[in-house]
Amino acid sequence: MGRNNEETLVTVIGGTGFLGRQIVRSLAKDGYRIRVTSRKPTRAYDMMPLGTVGQIALVKADIRNEAEIAAAVAGAKIVVNLVGILREGGGRTFEDLHAGGAGSVARAAAKAGAERLIQISAIGADPNARSNYARTKGEGEAQAREAFAGATIMRPSIVFGPGDGFFNMFAGIMRVSKLAFPLFGGGKTKFQPVFVSDVADAVANALTDTRTKGRTYELGGPAVYSLKELLAFISATIERKRAFLPIPFFMLDIFAALFGWLPFSPITRDQARLLRKDNVVKVGTDAASVGTLADLGVNPASVEAIVPSYLYAYRATGQYAEPRGA
Repeated sequence: MGRNNEETLVTVIGGTGFLGRQIVRSLAKDGYRIRVTSRKPTRAYDMMPLGTVGQIALVKADIRNEAEIAAAVAGAKIVVNLVGILREGGGRTFEDLHAGGAGSVARAAAKAGAERLIQISAIGADPNARSNYARTKGEGEAQAREAFAGATIMRPSIVFGPGDGFFNMFAGIMRVSKLAFPLFGGGKTKFQPVFVSDVADAVANALTDTRTKGRTYELGGPAVYSLKELLAFISATIERKRAFLPIPFFMLDIFAALFGWLPFSPITRDQARLLRKDNVVKVGTDAASVGTLADLGVNPASVEAIVPSYLYAYRATGQYAEPRGA
């Protein structure tokens, strides 16, 4: 444990997902006592070994239930809200979770006397956005700031790492698809993928620096890529050559309208709207009030250094075979 935080209780709302587990791991290494909420905590007992005996506790709480959230944050000095979804379904909406949920957590944290609130948002969050995902993320930020003075906002770009939903998804599609891979909008949309452990370290570092109170941080990796460049990288990494076919966005809209409602559809109508906007850290005059990973003392890992270590599973020849052409 790198820091003496045994007396500090951190409540992590929605901490059992891909990013949440890494944040819990990072906080545990720093010695915090951690209370992790989940709608179904019995499915997350494998998180207990991330800390020492008794360091991590799992509690049931739905962000839409104010009484459960109030109980979850009781006694916590720090609250981290991670709840978010990429697509609506099962009665869970962007409005309820991203906007209303963020407000509920912030109000509960303030009432409980918490000293810090970290609200995990996303690059592109904007109350005026066309995408419902981005709009409600922006509304959630506003509600968090209004209810909790000094709330810190973290906006990651696409988060990658073992088990991620981006590189694994496209690699899986390439494994089964033998046809030309569609490049909607010509594949020109830009992304700045950030390693999941770097985001977790950014959160942990922010908690030790009072200057981060009230600030917003956009978290991106060391390089910016177009969608076409990322797909070409995935194709080369899994050793499956695929042709790329540029397709205009309006055809993506048609596909999403016809099939986006299906649970197995790779993209929804709202995600089609998101794909029109670059997902990168602000630069120039737009970045004047926004911090970055560097401001939080994190030197980000690159896509090239990490992603091949887990995409080998999608190669036809397996992990240990000689690379083709070697």
